[in-house]
Amino acid sequence: MKRILKYGKATSQIIMLALTLTLVVACGSSVASEGETTADSPARPVELVIWHDKEEAIASVLESYLDTLQPEIIVTMERKHGLTETLKLVGNDPRVAPDFYFFAHDKLGVYAEMGILAPITDFVSEEDLEAFLPMTIYAATYRGNVYQLPIYFETLLFMYNRALMSDDEVPTTTEELYAFMRSGAGGRFGFIEQHSTAYFSAGWIHGFGGVIITEDGIPMLNAPETLAALEYRLKFVERMPGETEYATVNALFREGRAASLIGGPWLVPSIRASGVDLGLALMPTVSETGFSLSPFSGVQGLHVLRVAAENPEKNPAIREVLQMLLNTDIGVAMAIASGCAPALTAAYELDVIRNDEMVMKMRETAETAIPMPNIPEMDIMWTVLGNLLVDVNMRSRDIQEAADDAQRRAEDLIRIMRGE
Repeated sequence: MKRILKYGKATSQIIMLALTLTLVVACGSSVASEGETTADSPARPVELVIWHDKEEAIASVLESYLDTLQPEIIVTMERKHGLTETLKLVGNDPRVAPDFYFFAHDKLGVYAEMGILAPITDFVSEEDLEAFLPMTIYAATYRGNVYQLPIYFETLLFMYNRALMSDDEVPTTTEELYAFMRSGAGGRFGFIEQHSTAYFSAGWIHGFGGVIITEDGIPMLNAPETLAALEYRLKFVERMPGETEYATVNALFREGRAASLIGGPWLVPSIRASGVDLGLALMPTVSETGFSLSPFSGVQGLHVLRVAAENPEKNPAIREVLQMLLNTDIGVAMAIASGCAPALTAAYELDVIRNDEMVMKMRETAETAIPMPNIPEMDIMWTVLGNLLVDVNMRSRDIQEAADDAQRRAEDLIRIMRGE
């Protein structure tokens, strides 16, 4: 026997309302499934990770600016030991790869060939890039794509101890420098540098119109310009200490046992802390060629991993991070914190930068400095050129013979790297 239920008017209205709400829930119109947000609940922050190998002063400046994106975007700066090699292993793995890495420009060719980078122009416009010093964008470009957002750069500088070399004695040519070295400098070394490392020797090769490797990856170790640079430089090397690695050069200059050196801005804090009255100057002109010594420059900036760029949740947040880094204040703050040179042209219109002698000397040097090659083949050249310099400068090997051997070695290793 059927049970017949009778409801009053008010009860019926309540039942109809309940049924309506049930349908709304079923259609997913207002109640989110697990992990989703509703109009009444806050959106989850997008979390991004930057790998870097920078000193605390640099990392802290960047972190303080990125923290202003919270709570919508949380960016974590993670200092990574062995960053470059680790990226080769995990750069294509979305589970463990970072979203960005903050590093020099010279490795981007390797990573671009591996397919782990996204072009910066996916997030910033060509017009935005016009605000940067041209040298920095050139450094950040590989095969027509810009893969780095430059933040600052560094170059080598000519440094001198004013107690041992007066401002009037600062050489403008290499022959003037050599004459000062021959004068004895009061029983001290007149000039020192890390003469048998590739990074420090590049400026001499460039000063003779040479290159270490061409843009299409051809080594030039036995080219006439390279041979001329190696031979000319020998007379300077002979008046330097036999061992000139970083620690020795730094110690000799700090202790007043060397009047001048070519060194990076990273030396300056320890030099000034030792009480040296430090002078800074532009590179001397090579008397033989009329070209200035033209050191390598290293451009530091942010690179975007492809796996992060392809993540639809992270992509807009990546754009916001990069747009923030177009702010001139960030490069200025880093310059104040560590003496690096901002990549944005507008920074050099500000008094705080214009009054910084070291930064402005790097800015002037950037006019002739050459960005480190960012092609994968350059990884081979650092070691092969270093060995050539040791052979010539420290083992007195015949320059032509040593250079020919180094050229063959570089060509062989590049063929193996390319799988030819």
